[in-house]
Amino acid sequence: MEPYLLIRIAHGAAAVLLVLGLLAHLFMLWKAGRGADAAALQRKLGRTRRLSLPLLALLGLSLPVSGWWLVHLAGWPLGQLWLLASSVLFLALIPLGLLLAGRLAAWQALGEAPAPARLLRFAGAYALLVLLVLLAIMALMGAKPA
Repeated sequence: MEPYLLIRIAHGAAAVLLVLGLLAHLFMLWKAGRGADAAALQRKLGRTRRLSLPLLALLGLSLPVSGWWLVHLAGWPLGQLWLLASSVLFLALIPLGLLLAGRLAAWQALGEAPAPARLLRFAGAYALLVLLVLLAIMALMGAKPA
């Protein structure tokens, strides 16, 4: 298989898996807000913080590397506006991801106690903002960097 095609497939798959993973976590937050079983929710939160969030972070951090590699192999010039927009979006994504991880850690620390509505709202808002930034990054990935 040609290296350009392989990197392009891996880059697209990482972006899609990242968005699908975040949507699954948003669904979990929404379901938890509806009053799911507390013990099952604590297991899900533990698994999320231990496995899912590091994998999603790794996928997110691989996007700029594989994106640069694709642009380099294609020979496209990187415009200053494209570089500025992509760096600002990734700079916004990092603190939002950390804030979401902090809210999930606070939620897990509650144990079997029901989570306050404010904690659920903040976790949901951070997850939604991360999703919006990821969609903007994907739109920028689809735009030709010239």
